[in-house]
Amino acid sequence: MAAVLSAGDSSVRLQAALAAGSNPDPGFLETLVERCAVEPDFFVRDMLSWALTRLPPEITLPRMRRELDSGRTRARSQALHTLSKIGDRSAWAWITRDMLHDADDEVARTAWRVAVVLVPEDEKADLAGELVRELGRGDRDVQLSLSRALVGLGDVTGPALERAAASPDPAVAAHARATELLRRNPETGFHAAVDEAERIVTLGPERAAAAGAAEC
Repeated sequence: MAAVLSAGDSSVRLQAALAAGSNPDPGFLETLVERCAVEPDFFVRDMLSWALTRLPPEITLPRMRRELDSGRTRARSQALHTLSKIGDRSAWAWITRDMLHDADDEVARTAWRVAVVLVPEDEKADLAGELVRELGRGDRDVQLSLSRALVGLGDVTGPALERAAASPDPAVAAHARATELLRRNPETGFHAAVDEAERIVTLGPERAAAAGAAEC
């Protein structure tokens, strides 16, 4: 299995990961985890995570917990992704503030996603407070990931977004307003929400409203 998962052809690796998940064997655990940490192809990595979810959680979860401390960013990111697929809420305690604010965008984005999946109801407000600290970070793909996470927390994010919308940093304020637009109207496209939010931040709410009325 280790040899096939290391094949040069990504389609061969994908089929191997599919086979490992279709015929789950605890003996494959270490091989699958190690391959997750180095696999360059997104689709193969996703299949590897699926194969891991097919193994008994009592052996997979402790191994994922150890992988979260890896010095390899891809290993940490993929371990978080696998935890989101397993969905065992006991893993919530493993999602640290450092992960939510990891310097690597992919690790942070995956941590945001899994945190929303695992967070207990009574800790959602605290999680929202942590996530809004990342508003304005990165390119639009990163910002979309954060907005989706905040929207996924529901109404509890409203107060945190309102405070962030008053930030003196225009990037933070615009991202907060765009996220609030998405929260209120999920059908709004993210890019359109960002453009509208940036217009409001630039002109101010009153001038933006007046300009919008004039356009109508």
